[in-house]
Amino acid sequence: MNITVTGRHMEMTDALKSYVEAGLRKLHVHFERVTTADVVLIVEKHRHIAEICLHANGIRILGRESSSDMYASVDAVLEKIDKQVRKHKDRINRHQPRTAKEARDYHHQVIEYIPEQEEDLSSTEPSHRVVQREKLTMKPMSIDEALMQLDLVDDAFLVFFNADTQEVNVIYGREDGTYGVIEPQF
Repeated sequence: MNITVTGRHMEMTDALKSYVEAGLRKLHVHFERVTTADVVLIVEKHRHIAEICLHANGIRILGRESSSDMYASVDAVLEKIDKQVRKHKDRINRHQPRTAKEARDYHHQVIEYIPEQEEDLSSTEPSHRVVQREKLTMKPMSIDEALMQLDLVDDAFLVFFNADTQEVNVIYGREDGTYGVIEPQF
């Protein structure tokens, strides 16, 4: 497992780093393979914040906790991630296995934006620019699986490849506690 521990506005000690790594090793028993774990420890005034992003078995699990002590924050975020992992494993164990059609490997290509030549800066129209890019590896999943994945991450939406319709869809949470799915129409 590749563990990256980063400290912001603080000096990273070996004891704190080994404490975080020991906590993440306990989570390793839940997965067949854990590719990476990114840990960010932040100090803001009197708050100590611990963030963990765990990439394992094709899923991404995020957790963030804060308290007045860094070790307490690390313990809280590890407990939160452990709870999310157990919830995910319980849902997987309750679901039916995939059919052969759904289990096929799909290859996706991300199209990259290539900027055009510099335009005249004297134009009065506002210019738009891309400030962040993210490449997603998408495996085919049903809407129920996408809903499980959305519950595991703290994002407002999830882009996924729908195994039933063979198209890219977006699932999002609504304010009334329900979920919406955006399907493309060509």
